[in-house]
Amino acid sequence: MEVVSASHGAFVPLLGKLTTLLADECARLKGVRREIRSLRSELASMHAAFKEYTKLEDPNDQVKTWISLVRELAYDTEDVFDKFIHQLGSGSHHGGFKEFFRKTARRLKTLGSRRGIAAQIDDLKDRIKQVKELKDSYKLNDVSSSTTGVATVDPRLHAVFAEEAHLVGVDVPRDDFAKWMVEEGNNSSKARKVLSIVGFGGLGKTTLANEVYRKIQGMFDCKAFVSVSQKPDIKKIMKDVISQVSCQGRPAKDTSDWDEMKSISELRVLLQNKRYLIIIGDVWSAQAWQTIKSAFPENKCSSRIIATTRIIDVAKSCCPGVDDRVYELKPLSDLHSRRLFFKRLFGSEEHCPVMLKEVSNKILKKCGGLPLAIISISGLLANRPAIKEEWEKVKRSIGSALEKTKSLEGMSSILSLSYNDLAPPLKTCLLYLSLFPEDHVIDRDRLVRRWIAEGFISEERGQSKQEVAENYFYELINKSMVQPVDIEYDGKVRACRVHDMMLEIIISKSAEDNFTTVVGGGQTSLKNHQGFIRRLSIQHIDKDLAFELGNVDLSHVRTLIVMPSCCITHLPSLDRFEVLRVLDFEGCEDLRDYDMKGMEKLFQLKYLSFRGTRISKLPSGILMLGNLETLDLETTYVEELPAGITRLTTLRHLIGFVEKLPNGIGGMRKLQLLPKFTISSQETNVLEDLGNLTSLEELHLDLGDDVSCEDKICEKVAFLSSLCKLGTCKLRYLDIDAYCSSLDFLDSWSPLPSSLQSFWAVNRDSFTNVPKWITPALTNLVDLYICLNELTEDGLLTLGQLPSLLRLELWPLKKFVGTVQATFFPNLKVLNFTETERAYVSFVKGSAPKLDELSMPFSVSAAKVNGFYSGIEHLHCLKRGTHIQLDSEEATLSDSKAAAAANPNHPEVTFSEGENNKETGGSDEEKSKKEGAADED
Repeated sequence: MEVVSASHGAFVPLLGKLTTLLADECARLKGVRREIRSLRSELASMHAAFKEYTKLEDPNDQVKTWISLVRELAYDTEDVFDKFIHQLGSGSHHGGFKEFFRKTARRLKTLGSRRGIAAQIDDLKDRIKQVKELKDSYKLNDVSSSTTGVATVDPRLHAVFAEEAHLVGVDVPRDDFAKWMVEEGNNSSKARKVLSIVGFGGLGKTTLANEVYRKIQGMFDCKAFVSVSQKPDIKKIMKDVISQVSCQGRPAKDTSDWDEMKSISELRVLLQNKRYLIIIGDVWSAQAWQTIKSAFPENKCSSRIIATTRIIDVAKSCCPGVDDRVYELKPLSDLHSRRLFFKRLFGSEEHCPVMLKEVSNKILKKCGGLPLAIISISGLLANRPAIKEEWEKVKRSIGSALEKTKSLEGMSSILSLSYNDLAPPLKTCLLYLSLFPEDHVIDRDRLVRRWIAEGFISEERGQSKQEVAENYFYELINKSMVQPVDIEYDGKVRACRVHDMMLEIIISKSAEDNFTTVVGGGQTSLKNHQGFIRRLSIQHIDKDLAFELGNVDLSHVRTLIVMPSCCITHLPSLDRFEVLRVLDFEGCEDLRDYDMKGMEKLFQLKYLSFRGTRISKLPSGILMLGNLETLDLETTYVEELPAGITRLTTLRHLIGFVEKLPNGIGGMRKLQLLPKFTISSQETNVLEDLGNLTSLEELHLDLGDDVSCEDKICEKVAFLSSLCKLGTCKLRYLDIDAYCSSLDFLDSWSPLPSSLQSFWAVNRDSFTNVPKWITPALTNLVDLYICLNELTEDGLLTLGQLPSLLRLELWPLKKFVGTVQATFFPNLKVLNFTETERAYVSFVKGSAPKLDELSMPFSVSAAKVNGFYSGIEHLHCLKRGTHIQLDSEEATLSDSKAAAAANPNHPEVTFSEGENNKETGGSDEEKSKKEGAADED
């Protein structure tokens, strides 16, 4: 198994800081530059050796020990430099690392600090020398060349030879795909078709592919089943296919002297006029697929290929044709999970002893519908006494058992394959997720901001750290390492969750690398903890755990997460955390009882969250946090920011709601997100100052109550002035609450920010009609939600020409009858008419070709004359969330049926009915039952 390599996260920020330091003025001082260059050179060399050792398949204990020493050395070196920087600035520097050194170069000459840093560097050099000598004594220079991989049994083989009687949950997809694969394509040309099965490791992709293969193999001339692996040997794969094909009624060919090109050419000849069925298992890259695919000719013989992969992008690359199909395999349902588990242990659930029912449910929950986990753990339990206490032990120790128990080695290997395939930065980011408890929904923005605060992320190819971090987040989803939660209309994933079994794997690897420490989650006791704690998640704490924390050194903790279930009074004081980068109290409601003394000492803090707590006033020490980048005050009682907060010029994300913004807000030039505020409560000069926030990307505000916002026109004018200044900047999201107050003053908004992606103004009387500034020139606008006094055909034309619009929510206050013309809304996916019975819209052929969600009124009286709804049959992508609001008591079930029948996709439709009928929503089937009918949808 590959060495855990999250230590990459220790080296990257350190080497970056040393590089910056070499370029700064302080490095010009006598001796300092030489010492820093020497130190960086030694550490860079160690990092290079370290990366080589992490590639070893079976490292020995000496390699692991050396890596551990180097990792801790990197952490401590960065801590030393950070403390030295802080001491020079006496905690008062602002503006970042480089700016600080420019300001303090002279102080290096006068404070005698050169001797201080020289002593610190000498200590580090002594440790480096010891680590180098240890490497030589271990003879690690010869390890890379002398280490060879040990032949192991492929843990996927059980899926190929699984007995049909032991399978559950595959019959429906198996039969569906078997039928689909023997049918001709849409063009009836007997073209080759590809089925790609994608999903998390251990879900049963190979099992499903093999079951389809078994069912239809008799209909093909040639058949083969090969596995690709992470490091594909194309020549061997081709020879394996040739061997299997040649053995089917043909003499075997001697392929010993064939190279890759020769093998592909010969295979194409063999298959040229044959109907073949090939399973290509475990494809890890699109490049490997393209090479392998070239060996299988498109011979118009109705040939079929089944590919399995864990990576979504690879699955899509396997299926470019209109007749190809991507199938995302899901975990087993609770019913099938229970059936598989109890069938293997007792024959059926009915034969399970009552005393084991509860612990069985807990074990099944941990398995999370993963067939491989259910099979492996039930096999482990089969060799244990059927005693509750024994099964409880297994449940508690599943994480450690993955690495130590022979019967679980296969599952551990399968789950670890995906981890081993990750690049070092992605491994670091993934292991960070071990700080969260089981089933925790992890918000995307919260996660990527903490990755950045920890120093895991570097700018790449013109992309900001935020963009790189978000790419990493989506890459983990793409590789099936984490599960997406809350996928929006635009395809963006708002949060993720880690499968319980994958969480066990990353907890195990994290512990091996001393990357994270979890207390109170049933996973770690601090009594036998080795080394310094670098990242700490407190998931539960009582007096005993508080006592343990009181006896360990917390001065090296970089991340501290406190879960909501913790008793705040038992937490260690903040002054024990000297190098903290991330401090997260999210959801800890009783935080008012926690003493914030020592906050001012957290000079490296970059991420601070009080979200969901009951604090009403910020600790005064926050004003000393010169490196703070994120301050989250969402859903707290903090309504006013201290005036001194404008000195925190590194702040990028200031989140929450405040009544008043402080004077001087315009000096916080790095702010990307400003807290929501009320215009009518602001001084005019503060509103004008907003125009200086040239990095601002999100702006949320409230005009205030109708009296003040109508009387104080100057505030609106000042705000509009700032909005116009931001027209050439990065503003992407603008959200305005305007309670019964017109926003028509925005008609003169110019220039418009070309980067604008979302505009919301959702309250009554926001606009008289479609705003003049909304034009097709807003090429990046994807989300629009506005309230209109009147919607006109011209207004609909304007909206329909927005090229990138994906979601449109309209609230017209006056009756509107109109038509969505052809070419209107070329990319629109969601169209909702909100809280209205006055807008009746029809669609012509070619309009809104990608619309898949629709909410709109429907006139029953018009339906009686013109049919249920004119044009709904043209919306070929309409699939989900369709809601028809009936404006009459005369609506009947047959009217409802017509809605789904009119569209070829038969979308799932819900209805809001007349005033006298208070039933709303529900499918047609549910309404049929309520009416005593037995109709089918």
